[in-house]
Amino acid sequence: MIHYKKLSNGLQLVVNQMTGLLSVTMGILVHTGACVETDKEDGISHFIEHMMFKGTKKRTSFQISDEMDRIGAQMNAFTGKDLTCYYAKSTTNHAAEAFEILADIFLESTFPEEEMVKEKGVIIEEINMNEDTPDDLCLDLLSRAFYGERGYGRNILGPKANVSGFTKSDVSDYMSKHYVPDNIVISMAGNIDVKLAEELVDKYFSKIENRCCKRGKIDVNLAGGSLLKRKEIEQVHIGLAFPTVKRYDELYDATQIMNVIFGGGVSSRLFQTVREELGLAYTVYSYVSTYAETGALSIYAGVNAKKYLQSVEAIYSCIRAIKTQKVSEEEFLRGKEQLISSSIFAQESTSSQMLLFGKELLYSGRVYDFEDRVKKIEAVTLSDVLAAIEFNFSDDKKAASLVGAVDKPI
Repeated sequence: MIHYKKLSNGLQLVVNQMTGLLSVTMGILVHTGACVETDKEDGISHFIEHMMFKGTKKRTSFQISDEMDRIGAQMNAFTGKDLTCYYAKSTTNHAAEAFEILADIFLESTFPEEEMVKEKGVIIEEINMNEDTPDDLCLDLLSRAFYGERGYGRNILGPKANVSGFTKSDVSDYMSKHYVPDNIVISMAGNIDVKLAEELVDKYFSKIENRCCKRGKIDVNLAGGSLLKRKEIEQVHIGLAFPTVKRYDELYDATQIMNVIFGGGVSSRLFQTVREELGLAYTVYSYVSTYAETGALSIYAGVNAKKYLQSVEAIYSCIRAIKTQKVSEEEFLRGKEQLISSSIFAQESTSSQMLLFGKELLYSGRVYDFEDRVKKIEAVTLSDVLAAIEFNFSDDKKAASLVGAVDKPI
């Protein structure tokens, strides 16, 4: 059973009651992230996410984790380009206790100065770890090459100088702009009583001041560049990005099916050619990331340093082939079935359902409809996928990144 409620202050609640289970995942989603940050704020969304777990008016950092462990619950958070999510998963009988702790960190965090100092060190080490993880670094570079230095091109972690300099005032100013009711969705999925869910949200969130987030569109000016980070490592890491559809575009599902065929799985053309036939890479794949204003079709491969140019050519041969030889009916049906099955598999996970329903409501203002989603995928035709191929893989505004012991960018 799906339940929706909008509080008088603008905050929205969606509950997917899954009565056959013994657990529930509860999430607080905020429509903010790296893409809305200014140069001065770069990295602050992620910094705030970390600091939310470092003490409230009635709990220390240790008490937060200790009390969750005492009831066998899990709590975590993540920051994206346009989303920050705080979530807890618990057994049904401890849902109220877990949600109270989740609400406490979200509403009553105090950001102690001594904890801020320590957490800055933690995040700087996270930045160092990212620098030492070449596949992550490659995709960060690719995003910057594609979108530029700002908006969707920002690294979620931010620069070390910014992280080191964030103050309580910076945190307060940012949260006052973005952590407001009409920019927040609470999503619950699993075996939780709908009445209890409403009572919990009313109890902790109904008193938040009714304020609106002045959220505008993100300026998108595709850079179409090529970036290189030289590192003395064994592999060369390759990234390529092409403009693709926006979120909710009429070719969105066709593009997803096309991606499954091209590089989204082990039977895909990219995997079969670059890894299985030529033996050039252990990891090679493509994926589609979409936003309100834009989207990117990205390709990644980690390859032998001596054969990276051959690997680039192999990737481009797959692109040329799908543009000229098109796709067969068999490939199309297989790709569609994989997309449908992934939607079905998500139905069986409370965490996936919490995110699906939360993001749909946050991004579109609509309640996620699984049956409608499957119908839309089933309605996609081979002609739609061929149209998606024509729309994608344009050389105009494409971007590239390289990480490894090489001297020239692609």
